[in-house]
Amino acid sequence: MSKPISLGIIIGNRDFFPDSLVEKARIEILDVFKKLNLKSVLLDTTDTKLAGVETFKDAQKCAELFKRHSEEIAGVLVLLPNFGDEKGVADTLKLANLNVPVLIQAYPDELSKMNVINRRDSWCGKISVCNNLYQYGIKYSLTSKHVMSPSEELFQKDLMDFVAVCRVVKGLRNVRIGAVGARPGAFNTVRYSEKILQRNGITVTTVDLSEILGKADKLTKDDTVVKQHLKAINAYAPKGKTPDAAMIQMAKLDVVLNQFVEEYALDATAIQCWTSLQQNFGCNVCTSMSIMSENMLPSACEVDVTGTLSMYAMQLASGSPSALVDWNNNYADDLNKCVLFHCGNWAKSFLPDIEISNAPILGTSVGVENTYGALDGRTPANPLTYGRISTDDPKGIIKAYIGEGELTDDPLKTFGNRAVAKIEDLQGLMNYVCKNGFEHHVVMNASKTGAILNEALGNYMGWEVYNHK
Repeated sequence: MSKPISLGIIIGNRDFFPDSLVEKARIEILDVFKKLNLKSVLLDTTDTKLAGVETFKDAQKCAELFKRHSEEIAGVLVLLPNFGDEKGVADTLKLANLNVPVLIQAYPDELSKMNVINRRDSWCGKISVCNNLYQYGIKYSLTSKHVMSPSEELFQKDLMDFVAVCRVVKGLRNVRIGAVGARPGAFNTVRYSEKILQRNGITVTTVDLSEILGKADKLTKDDTVVKQHLKAINAYAPKGKTPDAAMIQMAKLDVVLNQFVEEYALDATAIQCWTSLQQNFGCNVCTSMSIMSENMLPSACEVDVTGTLSMYAMQLASGSPSALVDWNNNYADDLNKCVLFHCGNWAKSFLPDIEISNAPILGTSVGVENTYGALDGRTPANPLTYGRISTDDPKGIIKAYIGEGELTDDPLKTFGNRAVAKIEDLQGLMNYVCKNGFEHHVVMNASKTGAILNEALGNYMGWEVYNHK
């Protein structure tokens, strides 16, 4: 993953509540950040009274601090050890103008300490802070309980989920995607709008497939760089019955694709793989795509740009690789199970029995001998988050659906990359996918990150999100 991100911290205060609560909160949250290996940006006790934010001058000081660290701050945590000053918090965020996710925490009161020198009233103060942020048009997130202490395990989970939300938002606002080749003529389903994506900070860099194949054709099996990539591919997965000539073709293609990614500082790619590569270069690109996805540079087939964008979002949320799959088959007569499938480009993390093979379905039209490079393997039981981001061009928006389920060990005798998914009300989900014009491609991730994605894509990116529950 990328280098650790920092959170700005605002500690709210109000003068007629005990100052000791602010002092203790600062010590407590710094201990929590140290435990969770998080970086913090917050006022020093010499900057304002006990490093709290109460007055407009306090807000100015905190905002200036945040501005100096704006490149590294990916989110802001608001702590309310007492009622806090709602204007102080709102003014800080407005003046800093970071446009990052904000998490609001409030401390609980203790029934035995409701006297003047101990009571917090943070329960009430949190409502006031949120009301002000709403008025200012500042988006924010809430903890799973209205009040909770930073030392609570549940709060620390909330905090790490919030960090994941920050990671997704920061990543999506700056992501660079490489589109290699033209969309396959038969796949209208993977159409998308570059312009809508660009308005949301998502840049697409295109290259003609002929340029990639032309550069790969100029390489030979004796080139040092080809030998290096061939060695890496052999170390990545057993070659099975794949001919040596096909392995060399795969290595040459891998060299050029990696050069393209490096030259344009790409975070993800979508590659034309059906059927020009097989007809003009004699191999599949699946193994290269799998290696990239495993190395957190997600790669989608059929130039599915919003598919690889979905892979990247899920990767950011979970910290683990994603895979592009087809909603492919029913699973016998079980209405809540289905088969997920693709020719073979899933990241190695999904395929403990990985082997380089061919693509029998594609081979019926281009010759099986030209399809080596696809992977064969079965994904075992795992947690599942699934979803899809798409541009809805007639509406001029980005929309998405997400949900959680399970990958199972149910028997499945077939080829390619395959898995069985169990999803509650799968029929209702398929109904939603079809009625709302989503693609046949979906993305899977071995995690439970639906809530993180819902918050990041819906609340902060401002996209239209359906969370299937």
